[in-house]
Amino acid sequence: MQKRRLGPCVTFFPQPTTIISTRSEAGEVNLMTASWAGIVSKTPPTMAVSLNQGRQTYENIRATGMFGVNGVPSSLVLEADLCGVRSGRDLDKLETCHLDVEEGSVLPVPLLQQSPLNVECRFDREIEIGDYRLILGEIVEIHAVEAAFDEDGTIDATVFDPLVYLGGVREYWSLGERCGVAYRDGLKLLE
Repeated sequence: MQKRRLGPCVTFFPQPTTIISTRSEAGEVNLMTASWAGIVSKTPPTMAVSLNQGRQTYENIRATGMFGVNGVPSSLVLEADLCGVRSGRDLDKLETCHLDVEEGSVLPVPLLQQSPLNVECRFDREIEIGDYRLILGEIVEIHAVEAAFDEDGTIDATVFDPLVYLGGVREYWSLGERCGVAYRDGLKLLE
C-alpha cells in the first residue's frame, strides 16, 4: 500500500461528533461541538475533551466543575456544525438550532434532549497542550435512549446513528453497517 506523508497535522478519522453542554456561573447554557472527545479510562470511568482555552465552554467547565458530552445523531448535522463555528458569547445556540436541554440526574449539568446518548461528567483535571487544554472528566452517569434496548437489554447501535467527523478533510459522515463483533471475531485468526 503506497502512502503519502502529511506531516504533523490533525488528519485522523473518524472522530466522534459530540456536543459539549455547559452552564455558566450565571446559569446560561452553552453548546459547543467537539470532535476531540472520547473515553480514556474504564477504571475510573473517564472522558477526555480537548478544548481551546479561549472558548466559552472551557471557561464554563472551569467555573462550574461539570460538563455534558452528548452524542450527535446524523440527523443533527446542521445543528452540530453551527454549534462548532459560532461562539456562545455571540449566539444563543439552543434557540437558533431549536434544541432543548434537560438536567442531568446526578449533576445539575444541561444534557441535550435530542441526543440519544448523554454523559454527565465532573471535572477532574486538565493537561496543558499549547493553546489547548485536555479536560479530564469523571463519568458520573450515562443516559441512553430507551428505544435502543430490546426486551433482553441488548443494545441496537443503529438507533444511535452516530455522526462522525473526518478531521483534516472537514467532512461529516454517518456510519455504515456493522462488520464485526469486538472481543470475539479476531479470535478466529487463532483457529
